[in-house]
Amino acid sequence: MMSRFFDKAAIVSAPSDHKFTAPMSSWRLCTVTQAEELKMLLQMYPVWLSFVTFYAVTVQMSSTLVEQGMFMDNHIGPFTIPPASLSIFNVLSVLVWVPLYEAFLVPLARRFMGNDKGFSRAQCLVIGLALSILAMVCAALLETRRLAITGANRLTYQSVPVPISILWQVPVYSVHGAAKVFASIGMAGFFYDHAPETMKSLCAALGQLTIAAGSYFNSLVLGVVAIATTRGGSLGGSRTT
Repeated sequence: MMSRFFDKAAIVSAPSDHKFTAPMSSWRLCTVTQAEELKMLLQMYPVWLSFVTFYAVTVQMSSTLVEQGMFMDNHIGPFTIPPASLSIFNVLSVLVWVPLYEAFLVPLARRFMGNDKGFSRAQCLVIGLALSILAMVCAALLETRRLAITGANRLTYQSVPVPISILWQVPVYSVHGAAKVFASIGMAGFFYDHAPETMKSLCAALGQLTIAAGSYFNSLVLGVVAIATTRGGSLGGSRTT
């Protein structure tokens, strides 16, 4: 239905006699190529929207996860670890997974899947999104445990560290680092391979636009959660420490 709707933009209607020699406006008639390129662009938007959620998760790594670490025990022996510094494990995970992907996973995928590129772009996308979900599951389980310890030690609504090591956040950062590797490879390849020839630069920019859209979506979600959890005079979910 949608395809036929856009096809009408390239159909020349029978002109009346006084319009027969008049040039047709580009706003009233486009080429078949333009119509097909628009349809290809619209077909990519569901994938684009999935990356909005992925980058909303990515923003969590530098916002709510840091806030979570502020209320955990950040002492390791004589050293005090700033909560924001744990993002280094996200970077280290990327540095580990990039050569691992090229040197081990791609040849393995070529052998068992028969694909010259190893993993297809869609497979990279799915793996990246699945790993980002796993990272959020790990963060949620950690927060559940932290709140349980908070209640057991009668520290609710007190701005003091909870006796649980901040190093429990390392798996969350590490898993998300792996997710970024697969998702970035899949996203760059998908938007370039599926983009029309005249829109490859535009589609590459659309891939980067998901970062901004993910940040706005994350802010929207946090705002909704804050409103929902502060009703009735409550301090909200992020303040139950």
